Amino acid sequence: MLVKEKTFYKSFFMLCLPIVLQNVIALSVNLADNIMLGSYSEAALSGATAVNQIQFIYQNILMGIGDGLVILAAQYWGRRNTEAVKKIACVAMRTGLLVMVVLFAVMSLFPVQVMGLFTSDAAIISEGVRYVDIIRFTYPFFCVSTLLLSTLRSTEVVGIAFVTSLTALLVNCCINWCLIFGNLGFPEMGIRGAAIGTLVSRIVEMCLILLFIIFREKNLHLRLRDFLRMDGNFVRDYFRVSAPIILLQCLWGVNNALQTVILGHMTSSAISANSMASNLFQIVKTVAVGAASTANVIIGKTIGQGDMGRVKQYAKTMQLLFLGIGVCCSILLFALTEPVLSLYTLSDESRELARTFLHILCVVMLGMSYQMPVNSGIVKGGGDTKYVMKVDLTSIWGIVVPLSFFMAFVVKASPVAVVWCLNLDQLFKCVPAFIKVNYGHWVKKLTR
Repeated sequence: MLVKEKTFYKSFFMLCLPIVLQNVIALSVNLADNIMLGSYSEAALSGATAVNQIQFIYQNILMGIGDGLVILAAQYWGRRNTEAVKKIACVAMRTGLLVMVVLFAVMSLFPVQVMGLFTSDAAIISEGVRYVDIIRFTYPFFCVSTLLLSTLRSTEVVGIAFVTSLTALLVNCCINWCLIFGNLGFPEMGIRGAAIGTLVSRIVEMCLILLFIIFREKNLHLRLRDFLRMDGNFVRDYFRVSAPIILLQCLWGVNNALQTVILGHMTSSAISANSMASNLFQIVKTVAVGAASTANVIIGKTIGQGDMGRVKQYAKTMQLLFLGIGVCCSILLFALTEPVLSLYTLSDESRELARTFLHILCVVMLGMSYQMPVNSGIVKGGGDTKYVMKVDLTSIWGIVVPLSFFMAFVVKASPVAVVWCLNLDQLFKCVPAFIKVNYGHWVKKLTR
């Protein structure tokens, strides 16, 4: 039976919309770099794209750490146990900072070797190394911002994320325009100018979040001391829930980076086309990501309140919402293809490849918009994180990655065929998602 109360739909979209907008704008920071660098030079665009694959892996790991926080903390929030939420946030923040230190060290000591994983083109590697020399300093600011926003999201505070991300985007675009091209009397710095713009925007973003928490946040009253004390019980609880999610998000980020690796070693135009197509796809995909994050909070909070009948009712209703979201996103992606292509300075071959990639992704969007919010939103929010990990490990590393490598380097298939192979899992995972959420057991109480 579907939910009939208007308050549910209002709550869903009031939570979902700010999350989507925040994710769109956060991704637009990198997209602004890509569009402006695409107008500057194709080598600079490809270099930034390769480095941003590392950023994408890092972002996915932080998302996994944050999702674990939200899933566990939302159930405590349903019981209004704010002290438990703070202790979980402390564990998540320390975990994220540890990952940040490791990544910063790797990118500082081995930038050329890391760039060599994505391309053998010396010009692209050179530009990427110049970019990463500055962009690595964004890592600590991005870590703190992401996990503070996850903490706030677990208590249904989402509006600040949109405000801070919008400010960061505006700052980034202004600095990019000045420093990439040398406008208003500033030096023409190319790819290094783009990196400086991103760094300054991340610093501004974090400062705004801290100011909000200090002066405006009312649910938790977070302070620095809350992140200085650890509770062993919550460490165990957190990693029991989060370990599968963090592993999964890490491997998902690596899978996306492998797409760049595979296409980047096929033709010189494929990496530029994939950069343009994947950036637009990632932005439209944020609606599905926002729906999944919203389902995390709603399902977790309802389980914390102990209303299991309503949990099942919410799950059935949200599945129909996800299908509607998929149709709308697919149409939007198709409609944006030509306008966004016109913003890039690409070769004719790269432009045609990008157009074809985007048409493929319009189909992929239909499946992704259902299975991702079901698996990563409803089922994962219900506490069954191991199931989601098993499905994705099997589909990505048992089917998609081996098949794509085989098609690219053994069969020597076209980039178009390889892109189909790289995204097939978004379609066939709809079947186990439907069976699990409607006929399986996935509701688990995680609180003490």
